[in-house]
Amino acid sequence: MTTYIPIRSDESPLGQDAPTTEPVGASLPFEDPRHLTAHHWLVEEAYLLDRQDYDAWLDLLAEDIHYFMPIRLTTALGAGYDTAKRMAHFDEDKYSLNRRVARFRTEHAWTEDPPSRIRHHLSNVRTFATATDDALVVESAVLLFRSRGDVHEPSLISAGRTDLLRRTDDRWLLTRRHIAVDESVLRTQNLAVFL
Repeated sequence: MTTYIPIRSDESPLGQDAPTTEPVGASLPFEDPRHLTAHHWLVEEAYLLDRQDYDAWLDLLAEDIHYFMPIRLTTALGAGYDTAKRMAHFDEDKYSLNRRVARFRTEHAWTEDPPSRIRHHLSNVRTFATATDDALVVESAVLLFRSRGDVHEPSLISAGRTDLLRRTDDRWLLTRRHIAVDESVLRTQNLAVFL
């Protein structure tokens, strides 16, 4: 049986101050209102990402967001790690995510001009309570289909995500996203879009 090695924000310089809220207990039943809320949130987020409505997406992110996708390694069983230390495809906070979105509007965003055609397929959503009523940990699987231009083959990226959603006023905001891609080497030309 493979041991799951969680991704931790403290493995990243930008993640040192990220919220450390952890799940409590078993996953919530599908009919639990908290699970339904979290699942609905993820579906609506995927819709915004597929439309590339990045301004609306940024509005769903908490000010202390940590968006982290470390590079996966293939290691021996029992090594105790499966990600590269201090190396990541994405290691971002709210400021850097804002800057990336702003760059899409310039003539220098050649990796997304013309824009990719993307589709996020979500599955395996599991929601966990936390020690406070205003936070939920949500696990999901995402398959990103990406097609760019008319010449290149489309690409697929499969990943597992662990998110922390925090209720602020009457809204749920993404406070932490840890992404574990299922390949050590990504088979896509570049990756400027978001998972």
